[in-house]
Amino acid sequence: MKVRAVVPSFIDVDMVKSRLQAVVPGVQVAGELVDDGPGPMSEVEILALTPFTPIPEEALGRYPKLRFLQVAGTGYNNVPLELCQKRGIRVSNVQGANAKSVAEHVIMVTLALLRDLGNIDKGMREGFWPPLTGGHDLAGKVFGIVGSGRIGKEVARRLIPFEVSVIYYDKFRLKEDEERTLGLTYVELPELVASSDIISLHLPLSSETKGILGAKELASMKDDAILVNTARSELVDLVALKQELGKGRIRAALDVYPEEPPNFQDDLFKYPATVFTPHSAGVTLEAQERLLTEALRNVLRFASGKDPLYEVKA
Repeated sequence: MKVRAVVPSFIDVDMVKSRLQAVVPGVQVAGELVDDGPGPMSEVEILALTPFTPIPEEALGRYPKLRFLQVAGTGYNNVPLELCQKRGIRVSNVQGANAKSVAEHVIMVTLALLRDLGNIDKGMREGFWPPLTGGHDLAGKVFGIVGSGRIGKEVARRLIPFEVSVIYYDKFRLKEDEERTLGLTYVELPELVASSDIISLHLPLSSETKGILGAKELASMKDDAILVNTARSELVDLVALKQELGKGRIRAALDVYPEEPPNFQDDLFKYPATVFTPHSAGVTLEAQERLLTEALRNVLRFASGKDPLYEVKA
């Protein structure tokens, strides 16, 4: 089968090419989805790419023989699933390969906000030695996890030694023994929002989850509570979030935005008590290694005539 891999500009194309060609002889490796070289797109049957490459429907039309599309990442919002399903193109993502990385990121930004790390670092660089930082412990806080999938569970595991109370909400409740193992207590979303000192979002984007934290929910958060979003920007009403941040009532750590890169002139970036990262929560070298390995394994699985793992539907 003809295989084509599309690599975003920030990844070393030559490195990926040497690794892939050692396992999949003749694989095409390109930096653009509709770049004809090397090799004609019209013959490609398997397409592999990352979540950073959007796939317009017209671009998909350039691959008439395409049978399988592998996304080397968790998110697949860049894929026109309905069109793929209509054409009989099977689509898979990679699940769990960056879960540990995202979970570590959540703990990192939570501690950074609790300890006011950004302002302290800025002050030190300007020659200021603060007599009292006003930082807070994570221990003793109520940590709310929205979404108990792979990443939500990894966050819960890492919170155990911090001596926090961890509550969670998900459409599908975990089994009681798993809740006990992870130290989780199930509550409905309104209670979680009103009770948590920190709220971390770990839901996929769907018609059900879009705007799950709207103006009402954000207004019911505790004063000085922290919202961490490493999932999808659309889970949160951004206008309402900016209103709450503008009041100085809550804090936020954001890794995802409606447009990426975002408009850096937006008021969002002017509010204090915030931490911003460039959709990098799951982008560690180790995570990318795991994603690439698992995506390649799935491509080989499909090419050998087996059903692919992690298949997603419209």
